[in-house]
Amino acid sequence: MNEGMTNTMVPVGTKGEYDVFSIAPCSIEDAMQLEAEVTTHYQHDTEGIYESMDDINTTFVRVGNRWYEYVDFGKDNLAPYRNQQLIEANMVMSGCQLFNIQSCYGQGIHFLDRETGEMTKDKEIRDFCLRNAIHHQWLRMATDIKYNFFSVMVIYLSRDHSKIVQIRMRNACDCRFTKRNEFGQIEHVLVGDFRSGRSQTIEAIPLLDEIDPLGDLEYRLGKAPHIYTSEKIAEPPMGSCCKFAILCLVPTPGYRYYPIPYYTSIYRDAWYDIYRLIGIGKRYMIKNTSAPRIQVEVHRTYWDNVCREENITDKVKRAERIKEERRKITEFCTKPENAGKAWVTSYDSLPDGKGERRMVRVYNLMEGKSKEGGDWIDDMGEASNSLCFSMGVHPNMVGATPGKSQMNNSGSDKRELFTLKQALEKMFHDVMEVPFHVIMHYNGWDEKFSINVPMIQLTTLDKNKDAEEKTVNTDDNGNNNQNN
Repeated sequence: MNEGMTNTMVPVGTKGEYDVFSIAPCSIEDAMQLEAEVTTHYQHDTEGIYESMDDINTTFVRVGNRWYEYVDFGKDNLAPYRNQQLIEANMVMSGCQLFNIQSCYGQGIHFLDRETGEMTKDKEIRDFCLRNAIHHQWLRMATDIKYNFFSVMVIYLSRDHSKIVQIRMRNACDCRFTKRNEFGQIEHVLVGDFRSGRSQTIEAIPLLDEIDPLGDLEYRLGKAPHIYTSEKIAEPPMGSCCKFAILCLVPTPGYRYYPIPYYTSIYRDAWYDIYRLIGIGKRYMIKNTSAPRIQVEVHRTYWDNVCREENITDKVKRAERIKEERRKITEFCTKPENAGKAWVTSYDSLPDGKGERRMVRVYNLMEGKSKEGGDWIDDMGEASNSLCFSMGVHPNMVGATPGKSQMNNSGSDKRELFTLKQALEKMFHDVMEVPFHVIMHYNGWDEKFSINVPMIQLTTLDKNKDAEEKTVNTDDNGNNNQNN
């Protein structure tokens, strides 16, 4: 219990020669403090955290010498940050999200030789991968895709615009899109920490057309006509226009600017709040278990005996000593460090010699009714399963509901579940590979090389190996079917 709060023995009745007490907060203020502490931990329902973004709100911000009008991400422009905080605050959703990211990452992105199907040994491509920490970029992309259903990659061209030489991922939570132009294009993405409200930290980056980023890139560099008007511009001077952004986005129903991930329905549903309330309730039940569960019976002569043994006769001092004794009894029953300790009190024999008259009796009102701490076990499992369902993860794959009675599957079933999960990542991979296809085409690598994301295929032990590498882009003969 909170150190600033105290318990006391509250009289609740009599039982023969005994006064019956219940241990409870000593005052209304303490009870209100407990309620306030619970409210502080719970805060509020999550129903409006990641609301539908049917209404488009815009904000003007000045970057350099130019004003930009961007679309707010949620009503308060903080929706992705709140979403991240909610996931981090829930161990089931956090575990499921990690599993989703690991499944999406697979074996990382590989550049393959089209003729042999093996990883390329071309020095230019290998240098490109090394200088851009390609697997790190792929992991950041997988993280953004799973959290926000979109990612933003910034590409950097050489000074003569002949090659794309650098790529850098931008945190999706820090990205805001400007309003669409007459062609339906988002012309710029603004990148910065929008929680700080400081426009000095915001960067405006030209965003390539989300449908045809390669054609838009070639138009901006004067190498091809406009993809919608067929107009052509003069080639810009060397060293200018060397940085562009490419958007990878998973479409969702009603999408206008920012997709609404399917799993965020758990906030508008009740199960996220139910899971959180159960955890808070169990914590306070354990920390304050004595107040509603312990009953103390004190014989009426006990207080006189205590004072008599200490030769206390003054009424004021007797009252103080009785109050002190009540405090000791309360602390013995409620302090965590006293758990498991024994308390020996005196007793008298009844006049008939057939019984005993004990001075103090302590009863656990929940004894024999249920296992201590076992409240809401079924509800916790139900809420955990609901969270896993919303995240698209089977509970047994992340251990959300452990135990022999929790439908734990066999090894074969889990392998099939893992295989199914890996196969479903194909949709996300197709979206995530778009910037790499642009790079392959623009740099002239696409004729000899392709890209692929090998997945892990679990096998049985009788094959003398625990796992093998599989790809959804090769046929049974090992021929690569990757199409750019």
